[in-house]
Amino acid sequence: MRAGEPQQMKKLEAIIKPFKLEEVKDALAEVGIEGMTVTEVKGFGRQKGHTEIYRGSEYTVDFLPKVKLEVAVTDGNLEAAIKAVADSAKTGKIGDGKIFVSTIDEAIRIRTNEKGDEAV
Repeated sequence: MRAGEPQQMKKLEAIIKPFKLEEVKDALAEVGIEGMTVTEVKGFGRQKGHTEIYRGSEYTVDFLPKVKLEVAVTDGNLEAAIKAVADSAKTGKIGDGKIFVSTIDEAIRIRTNEKGDEAV
């Protein structure tokens, strides 16, 4: 990549335990990443939910509450962002979550019409 050339962008999506959100947000801020989108989601992975007893009846909770965090980063910030999320979201127990990375083809800031990494 040549100097002055826009950097490629990636979207980091992380599915984490809800109580880890503030810790992850703070860890991302420490590496200079502040913009993010957070969605409350439900899902399951290998743990496949669990059973609970409610008013004497047993039932299966298939979908567990999680938080989905989406962050757009330049390639230069990607590894630091992944490490920040992974280190701060980890409890060492099943269900800690996943991180997915995908390529962003284009980003446009609606207010100013800036494009690419300038929009992020």
